[in-house]
Amino acid sequence: MPGYTKERSSIVVIGLSVHTAPVEMREKLAIPEAEMPRAIGVLCGLNHIEEAAVLSTCNRMEIYVVALSQHRGVKEVTEWMSKTSGIPVSEICEHRFLLYNKDATQHLFEVSAGLDSLVLGEGQILAQVRQVVKAGEGVLGFGRNISGLFKHAITVGKRVRTETNIAAGAVSVSSAAVELAFMKLPESSHTTARMLVVGAGKMGKLVIKHLVAKGCTKMVVVNRSEEKVAAIREEMKGVEIIYRPFTDMLACSAEADVIFTSTASETPLFLKEHVKDLPPVSSEVGGLRLFIDISVPRNVGSCVTDVEGAQVYNVDDLKEVVAANKEDRLRKAMEAQAIITEELKQFEAWRDSLETVPTIKKLRAYADRIRLAELEKCLSKMGEDIPNKTRKAVDDLSRGIVNKLLHGPMQHLRCDGNDSRTLNEALENMNALNRMFGLESDLSLVEQKIRAKVEQSQK
Repeated sequence: MPGYTKERSSIVVIGLSVHTAPVEMREKLAIPEAEMPRAIGVLCGLNHIEEAAVLSTCNRMEIYVVALSQHRGVKEVTEWMSKTSGIPVSEICEHRFLLYNKDATQHLFEVSAGLDSLVLGEGQILAQVRQVVKAGEGVLGFGRNISGLFKHAITVGKRVRTETNIAAGAVSVSSAAVELAFMKLPESSHTTARMLVVGAGKMGKLVIKHLVAKGCTKMVVVNRSEEKVAAIREEMKGVEIIYRPFTDMLACSAEADVIFTSTASETPLFLKEHVKDLPPVSSEVGGLRLFIDISVPRNVGSCVTDVEGAQVYNVDDLKEVVAANKEDRLRKAMEAQAIITEELKQFEAWRDSLETVPTIKKLRAYADRIRLAELEKCLSKMGEDIPNKTRKAVDDLSRGIVNKLLHGPMQHLRCDGNDSRTLNEALENMNALNRMFGLESDLSLVEQKIRAKVEQSQK
């Protein structure tokens, strides 16, 4: 068994985002919400991973873990990413980003605040961070550090949005998609272009809202059921929203100039063979049928770009829209950054205070082992027929002595901000008690974990 150095477990993020990795890569790794608990379970089954969470959206795929060893933990997670997606490890390494501890925390706080989105201040990411907490509820590997991190990130996201005007005038992915369509269409056709929206979920509904805001008064919506479309129609009075089932999707595409897709389909809805026989669109709308795909995994296969008369844009192409109003966004981002710095200190202090918890537990267990052994000796000396009342009195006496003796040392280990004791003092006390009572003599966590796995595989 190799010797492991005592290393404090680290919070690590291994991620691929719109800034570092192309959509082709991100979509292979995307994890649907229902799969989240299983993914957490598998990740925590890796030798050096104690806790885990996955943030998977159209712009990012990030895995947050508490690793017993940074180097080994990252290696194991990267190999798992490769195995589940079929992407070679070398390729993942080329596009991934790695952040540790404070940097990982800061990154998630920035993500939650909308600072790392393509679209500054967009609100949807905060809802997605909330969703991670909801999906992690009751899942064993969504442990104290990681759930604490994500819950704190929600607080940060809310504070930034209420205390700065970062979300004012912010565009979302769906509004950027509509914006892009209007950038590509000739101005004269802005009110006449035929619009088709495929998928009426959250994103689809927002696309419809933004189209209406741009002056569109008629559009076709293809969805599995009419229910959602009817609800949208009810909300958007005075706009003609025509519902069509999925079976009519190609027929509707033949009569559309711009097609927005935002469904949760795992496989593309449009491929080259579906699009090549569609009738051409008029030169008044620029002679190109626009496919604007904001789904990850993508709904429009990249092969469609080879079809003459078709033009495909995906989430990675929205950067063009976002490049505008950079200065204003930088000012707002600086205000948000001040809040993040403040919250970062609080989270670090909370996490540091957890450091002494294992020593508190070990010291109590150590004292209890001695108490029980001595109690056993005492009771056996007193003979077989001691009355229960006496037995209880002796037991209470032993507990009382132990509790009184432990009270002082325990107080000196607590560091939760309720007293003037600094973390350094608490950690010094922890190390001293560990030495005095030999509390470090048990197997390190990683050795216990690996030993348990080896035993299991031998059964």
